[in-house]
Amino acid sequence: MRLLTRPTHHGAEHLPGGGFIAAANHVTNFDPLTLLDFLTKAGCYPKMLAKASLFRVPLLGPLLRSVGYIPVQRGTGSAAASLTAAASALGAGECVSVFPEGTLTRDPDLWPMRAKTGAARMALATGMPVVPIAQWGAHEVMARHASMIRPVLRRPVQVVAGPPVDLGDLAGRGEDPGAVREATDRIMTAITAQLAGIRGERPPAEPFEWRPDPTAGYAQ
Repeated sequence: MRLLTRPTHHGAEHLPGGGFIAAANHVTNFDPLTLLDFLTKAGCYPKMLAKASLFRVPLLGPLLRSVGYIPVQRGTGSAAASLTAAASALGAGECVSVFPEGTLTRDPDLWPMRAKTGAARMALATGMPVVPIAQWGAHEVMARHASMIRPVLRRPVQVVAGPPVDLGDLAGRGEDPGAVREATDRIMTAITAQLAGIRGERPPAEPFEWRPDPTAGYAQ
């Protein structure tokens, strides 16, 4: 990381002392490392829910396994098992980091897209706080959808954490689809607002909604 990035980190004071969910935007396969760099420098050693395809990326996959990240096999029964493992880690007072979008953003301008509900379900089921984290610059080290690092040195990367998202009025409603969707949207709104501050730009009025072609298959 010292060789490839020049990081700027803000917001570590918002990270709780006990178990919490670190929810971040997702632009490139290098994001897990920049997020890990931020959290570990703040004294948190997270378990991460990460799509199984990341564990097949050269160099990155073995590293993720070595630090105890939790692969999610999307569309299979083991996806629920991954959430159970994450909930156990939270109950033990650990940080669990997750990319709520579930995959790399498909927004043409790299803004966060409409997220899946896994992070919100986990938060409502466990009552653990969700800290929104925005990061920007990792795509200069590894392009979106790429599996190899660019031959660049010391690219600027910014990572900013905000205050925990207020989900108090939704507590105990993890089985209510409306509450889960509302919690998901609140989490992504907080992440997007922080990213807008980093980029100095206005995000889209509505998040991009990606609908994968079920007949095509996808690895990202």
